Amino acid sequence: MTKFRYLKPAGKAIFKDRYTKKAKELLTEWSTGKTASFGIVGLPLSKPSISHSGAATAPSTIRDSLQSYTVYSGEQTFDLEEEIIDFGDIEMHPTDITGSQERIYLGLSDIFKTDAAKNWFLLGGDHSVTYSAIKACKEQFGSVGIIQFDAHHDLRNTEDGGPTNGTPFRRLLENGVISGEDLVQIGIRDFTNAAGYHNYAVENGVTVYTMKDVRGQGLNTILTSELEKLSSRVEHIYLSVDMDVLDQAFAPGCPAIGPGGMDSSTLLEGINLASQHQSVKALDIVEIDPTIDFRNMTSRVAAYVLLEYMKGKRSA
Repeated sequence: MTKFRYLKPAGKAIFKDRYTKKAKELLTEWSTGKTASFGIVGLPLSKPSISHSGAATAPSTIRDSLQSYTVYSGEQTFDLEEEIIDFGDIEMHPTDITGSQERIYLGLSDIFKTDAAKNWFLLGGDHSVTYSAIKACKEQFGSVGIIQFDAHHDLRNTEDGGPTNGTPFRRLLENGVISGEDLVQIGIRDFTNAAGYHNYAVENGVTVYTMKDVRGQGLNTILTSELEKLSSRVEHIYLSVDMDVLDQAFAPGCPAIGPGGMDSSTLLEGINLASQHQSVKALDIVEIDPTIDFRNMTSRVAAYVLLEYMKGKRSA
């Protein structure tokens, strides 16, 4: 066999330092019987977005952004050594939106039945994917409480536009998948929602923290309180991270950017704290459009969110 000198396979020609391991190297393909602490699945759906969105391309970009980081935590002085079993992406139908949402539900149901991972990373896509994901989680694992990091309530009615990225939590409530007391919304922003949807949240027992609340009380204080309340009610807690909870300066790749949001350090610290709670078992990241991002800034934050989650579980 002919051997070529100084040649690496295309796509893998990345500088290798003998002492450094990149976070992307933690990703490993699933095979029957394989188990790990973490599993990851891409949910590349963005056609239900109210505004133009290329969020369907985000799962691969977030994975690639893991290459920007090492596995070593200098703050905790340990390496992240746990593999992340990568199941790939759920295949979407090219034209059928509700059919694609059903595929996410069915595909995740199959994946969750493998019991391959203790914690799940689900990469959207727009926020419409969260409805299907939580529905599958509840059926496989039992009752689910949600902590939603978001500038928007995502409680829009379905009559005006169908199951868009603005409706996932309305659908979860109306279809009895969760009750209002199971949903905590953090980071809701001024001049970003409608009174009717704020009132709907209050009337249905949803706990809402605005950005003013976050600035006044502190995210960690809020999370500590709400994690305890949720864990007394449900078996598992699901973190849903809409990246537009961040200020536009930190997330230029979100379709619905705006000022007055959270900074990335606050979000990362909150994810680390939340993941240390034993009831927290899943996290989704949604609403990143790499086609409008700048140097993949937003996807890099998303990749860091995954690492902070893993660091929190290791530190717990």
